[in-house]
Amino acid sequence: MVELLRRFTLLTAVTTAFAMAEGYTQADRIADMQKMAQAMQDIQSGFFYNNVDIIKAGTKVLKETITNVRPIDSEVNNKDIYEKWLNNDLKMTRKIQKKIKNKANDVEERFSDGDAVQALQAYSKISGQCMKCHVRLRKW
Repeated sequence: MVELLRRFTLLTAVTTAFAMAEGYTQADRIADMQKMAQAMQDIQSGFFYNNVDIIKAGTKVLKETITNVRPIDSEVNNKDIYEKWLNNDLKMTRKIQKKIKNKANDVEERFSDGDAVQALQAYSKISGQCMKCHVRLRKW
């Protein structure tokens, strides 16, 4: 049984390594954005239904998915230094990711503590961070 578990763990690690080697594509980014949009809708539904479990599920997906977002391969491998600089602002992306994770924790904690108003304000700040990325980095 232990040997089977080791083999399964090794197979999982190898599969993950191959998946990571392929890089991050535009399709991956779109899928992550769709997951995060659904997570934000779930959080909002949790507010409307006064359901902390829905909020916790939404914040969990949001926090897990935001860590995946990064520049796609074509942006990273671009040879034009100016375009690469414009498209590949990792420092800004990391700051936004950190703020979204922190605010998602705030939403969960505040709502669990019965402070729906502060939870909603934190949710609004998450939306602001999403738009900041879309306006500045994605040129919306």
